[in-house]
Amino acid sequence: MRVLVTGADGFIGSHLTEELVKRGYEVRAFAFYNSFNTWGWLDTLPADIMGHVDVFTGDVRDPNGVREAMIGCDAVMHLAALIAIPFSYHSPDAYVDTNVKGTLNVLQAARLLETPRVLVTSTSEVYGTAQYVPIDEQHPYQGQSPYSATKIGADRLAESFWRSFELPVTIVRPFNTYGPRQSARAVIPTIITQLLAGKEEIHLGSLAPTRDFNYVKDTAAGFIAMLESEKTIGQEINIATQKEISIGELANELIRQINPNARIVCEQERLRPVNSEVERLLGANEKIMRLTDWKPRYTLEEGLAETIEFLRHNLSRYKVDIYNI
Repeated sequence: MRVLVTGADGFIGSHLTEELVKRGYEVRAFAFYNSFNTWGWLDTLPADIMGHVDVFTGDVRDPNGVREAMIGCDAVMHLAALIAIPFSYHSPDAYVDTNVKGTLNVLQAARLLETPRVLVTSTSEVYGTAQYVPIDEQHPYQGQSPYSATKIGADRLAESFWRSFELPVTIVRPFNTYGPRQSARAVIPTIITQLLAGKEEIHLGSLAPTRDFNYVKDTAAGFIAMLESEKTIGQEINIATQKEISIGELANELIRQINPNARIVCEQERLRPVNSEVERLLGANEKIMRLTDWKPRYTLEEGLAETIEFLRHNLSRYKVDIYNI
């Protein structure tokens, strides 16, 4: 089975690419074109993995390139997106172009090429602050940032192609994913890199919000489990641990593990606008476990340990003194 992974050069996409190869899939990796000919995190994968990966460079905003990349593929797993919430306040047009129009390009190409399976990546941010917990797939949507609004739009486009054209779409909705290769715009690598750099003051935004954290290998396994189950076609499905922790509790645990002398400083520029902050995310995972054989295999403690170890050996990749929006 030949699978195209868009956003394969990114955090989750690189892990998904690696796991697909290990499981015997033929993988075409869609990476963002750039003049340096760099392939993002794919450049760090072992040679025995990359020897089985067909890299296609392009831009998900370009319908012609997307269509060409999808020719001959039995499935497309669409992960390419702009995801940083603070940057979406700054450049919302770019989020519409990438997240909405990019998804439309994938859907249109899949319809034209009659691609047998289409997995579109959503996000728990589409739910906004929990109106009830655990958040199941029937929870209302709330666009609390331009980012989440564009992902809601992309999800509903995917749904419309299933309902209008019977395109075999599955909407994959991971809750907060963390692990090796994650960018510094996310909270866990932000905390860990500051601590590993010897900072005594750890600069963060709001400490009260809670999150349901998936280790990236569990998230990748969730994608593949949905690909391998016919029951997931026409469905939107959470990937969640059904456990939550506040950002403050998480930070204090990492401080305890790495540098007990450090303290937290709340920084104004890292705070989201009040009505934009998602205060609570706790996902239900009943549906994914009913329709597939997936279940989370990593505890938060195990995942954090692997993440710390990765960042300890890759700290030079992170600009610890610069707030990455």
